[in-house]
Amino acid sequence: MQSRVDEDLCTGCELCVTTCPEVFVMEDDKAVAKTNPVPAEAEENCRKAAEECPVEAIIIEG
Repeated sequence: MQSRVDEDLCTGCELCVTTCPEVFVMEDDKAVAKTNPVPAEAEENCRKAAEECPVEAIIIEG
């Protein structure tokens, strides 16, 4: 699966970085996906981060 963060929606709350640090990091004041495809062992946490994102900025494909 692939994951990305919509930079126009991201508010920089860092929840995704806390939930899934294997995939998400902060760059300046926005989160970004640092690895694609998402490692199999991180898929569950990546989905959780997407579900918990308060502004729905995380897009998961595949």
